[in-house]
Amino acid sequence: MLLILIILALLVIAVYLFLHLPQFGHLPSGARLERITHSENYKNGHFQNLSKTPTMTEGVGFFTVLKQLLFEKNKRLKPADPIPSLKTDLLNLDPAKDILVWFGHSSYFMQVDGKKILVDPVLSGTASPVSFNMKAFKGTDVYTTDDIPEIDFLFITHDHWDHLDYKTLIRLQPKIKRIICAIGIGAHLEQWGFDKNIIIEADWNEEINPGEGFIVNTVPARHFSGRGLTRNKSIWVSFVLKTPTLNIFIGGDSGYDTHFANIGKAFGPFDLVILENGQYNENWKYIHMQPFETLQAAKDLKAKRVLPVHNCKFPLSVHSWDEPLKKITELADSNLNVATPMIGEELDLKNSEQPFSKWWEGIE
Repeated sequence: MLLILIILALLVIAVYLFLHLPQFGHLPSGARLERITHSENYKNGHFQNLSKTPTMTEGVGFFTVLKQLLFEKNKRLKPADPIPSLKTDLLNLDPAKDILVWFGHSSYFMQVDGKKILVDPVLSGTASPVSFNMKAFKGTDVYTTDDIPEIDFLFITHDHWDHLDYKTLIRLQPKIKRIICAIGIGAHLEQWGFDKNIIIEADWNEEINPGEGFIVNTVPARHFSGRGLTRNKSIWVSFVLKTPTLNIFIGGDSGYDTHFANIGKAFGPFDLVILENGQYNENWKYIHMQPFETLQAAKDLKAKRVLPVHNCKFPLSVHSWDEPLKKITELADSNLNVATPMIGEELDLKNSEQPFSKWWEGIE
């Protein structure tokens, strides 16, 4: 009995120490927590969605999901071949270009109207607190932090591991001039050594004016947050980015709901909407969109063009790695341009008719 108690005590200590590793960040406290508690979106000790949003679909239990994740994975969950890519030189871009370069999953770079922008960068090769789990597909990590230029605006939509990466941000820290993020995330960033004076945290439905003709509005998403055992202490957002010449929707993770139509009415039409399309499952249908819902969300937002992201880098669900792009391109009609660039390929932000190949075809 004594031996069992010692083992349990050591296990508890090990878990405690693991959860206090620096990559887990820090929960809001002090003035930040005081501001959070006064948010109309914060109730009963945590942030809430606009609509009732259970993490799992009704009738689905923990063991059902665990069984599916462990034993019912698609045989093509991960590509056998390396993902193809291009390598745009971001350090020596023509300053007159207005482009987006996707890094796989939900990470991408934009140069628009003279500003360099980075969104949810995860360039460490994993979407997990440990390096051996949730590893990036072969060929998807062609960009490192050394390839990233100085960044005028870093956007962080929420604090999940596949959107907020400790190793990437630590290495990028000297290059980041300003951070615009969901309220609560600043606690992580300050814990990691970022200057609080460059961090702008926002709740839903706030406007940020960084100057030079750029305006950012934070809008709702339907998701959740948390890096450890505690959930929903920071909020999850999408951003409406109005530049001097373009109107862009930067979508974070979100299930489908009426908020897309409301955003479209308030801020649309959009030149480009960037929406999640991947890692979906009927067992968690309220927090991630199926491809047909991504297309509907784009229409609700009054989009000229949609860039489907949240795919082709990490195995976070059970569908085949290429299913999201196959389905969304099959379902799309001619009234909406679905942009499908390879990792590293330039997307021209001023050309809504720019064609892209179905680069995933023929890859096992």
